[in-house]
Amino acid sequence: MKSKLSIKRLIVALLFIAPLATIAQQPRISNWRPYDKTGINMFETRKGDTVPFDGLKVRIGAGFTQQFQNLKAKNTALNNTGTGANRLVPLKPGFMTAQANLFIDAQLGDGIALNVTNYMSSRHHNEFWVKGGYIQFDKLPFKGKFWSDLMEIATIKIGHFEVNYGDAHFRRSDGGQTLWNPFMEGNIMDAFTTEIGGEIYLQKNGWLGMVGMTNGMIKGHVDSVIATAQDPNTSRNPSIYFKGGYDKQIAEKLRVRVTGSYYTNSSSAGSGLTLYGGDRTGSNYQNVMERMTNGTIPAATAMYTSGRFNPGFGKRISAFMFNGFVKAGGFEFFGTYETSKGRSRTETTDRKANQLAVDGLYRFGKNENLYVGYRYNTVNARLANQTSDIRINRSAFAAGWFLTNSVLLKAEIVNQKYLDFPNTDFRNGGRFNGYVIEAVVGF
Repeated sequence: MKSKLSIKRLIVALLFIAPLATIAQQPRISNWRPYDKTGINMFETRKGDTVPFDGLKVRIGAGFTQQFQNLKAKNTALNNTGTGANRLVPLKPGFMTAQANLFIDAQLGDGIALNVTNYMSSRHHNEFWVKGGYIQFDKLPFKGKFWSDLMEIATIKIGHFEVNYGDAHFRRSDGGQTLWNPFMEGNIMDAFTTEIGGEIYLQKNGWLGMVGMTNGMIKGHVDSVIATAQDPNTSRNPSIYFKGGYDKQIAEKLRVRVTGSYYTNSSSAGSGLTLYGGDRTGSNYQNVMERMTNGTIPAATAMYTSGRFNPGFGKRISAFMFNGFVKAGGFEFFGTYETSKGRSRTETTDRKANQLAVDGLYRFGKNENLYVGYRYNTVNARLANQTSDIRINRSAFAAGWFLTNSVLLKAEIVNQKYLDFPNTDFRNGGRFNGYVIEAVVGF
C-alpha cells in the first residue's frame, strides 16, 4: 500500500514539476516583450536584442486573470421601471469567469520570430479563440551591406495582428493578459483592433517611425461594400496609419516618450471598421450599464463592452492620438489625447469624438513591486442623429502588489458617469461605481 501511494505521489509531483521546469528552461526570443513584470512599460519591440540563433526555438507563455467585482449601476432614463425598456441589468457582488490567454512564440531564424496569441477563455468568446499571429523580421536572409545596414534600424511585421495605433493599447488589459495594466480597464473609447496587413518600423537613437497598411477589417473578407440610400459609395479601401515619436532613457532614472499616431480609412467593407470595437475578449467591468432585453438578462457574450463607448464610425474614419510617457524614479505619468471623426454607412455627414486620459502612478518597494495610482478619463462625442454632444467621465484609484515577477494582486475603486445623453437613451443619468479585485499570473 505504501509503495503504491509513493508511486502516486511521485506521478503527481512530476505532473506539477515538469511544466515548471519547462517554463524555467524556456528559450529567449529576439526582440520580444516578456509577459511578466519585466514587460511593463515596453511599447514597440526595440532593436539590438540579439539572441544567437542555433536552431528553431519555441516558447510557451500564458496570462491568467481571476476577478471579484462589487459594482453598482443606475440610470434615470425614461421608462426605467421594473419592466421598462431602459431597465439596467441588476448587479450583485461576485466572481467573474476566469480569463486565460495562451502565447506561442518561436524563433524561426536569425532575427526572424513568430507570434500566435490565443484566447482560451474570455467574456466575448468562452471557447478557444485565436486572436491573431504575425511574423517579425529584424534581420533579412539577404547578403550585402545594404541589407545588413538597413535591418540595423528596420523592423518588418506581417500577419493578422494588433494594429499599432497610439500607445494606449500597449497598457490595456487583453483577455487573461492583464499584468501590464496597473488598472482594471483601458480607455473608455478603446482604440484596439486586429487586422490583416503589415507594418514597417525605423528606430535609431530614440527616434521612431512607423507606417502600416491593413485590410481595414477585424477579419478576412471578400465582400463588397454595401451601398445604402445615404451612401452609394462602394469603394473598398485599406486602412493606412502612421506613428512617429521619440523614446529615450535620458538619465539613469529618467525616461521620456512622446508619440503621435494617425489612422484613416475612407470606405470600409464587410462588417465595417472596428477601431473602437475590435476587442474579442471583453471589458473587466462585468455587466455594468447594460440594458435588459424584454425583461431578461442578455447573454454574457452580448455584454462584453460594458463601461466602454464606441462612437460607431463603421464606414469611414480619421483618428489621431497623441501620447506622452514619463518615468522619473518610481513616478510614472502616461497621457492620451485623441480626436476622431467619421460616420456609419447610414449617415451622410461626419461626427466627432474626443478623448483625454491621464494616469499618475508611483511604484515603490523592493524592485518596485508595489504601486498606487490614479486615472482620469473623459470622452466627448456626438451620437448619430443628435445635435449636441454627450460626455462620459471616469475616475479610478488603483493599487497593486507583485508577489513575484509573474504574480500580481491588484484592486481598483472606480466611478463612471454618463452625462448629457438623450432622456430616452438608457445611459441617460447613468452611473456605476464600486471596486474590483484581480489576481493575475503572466509568464
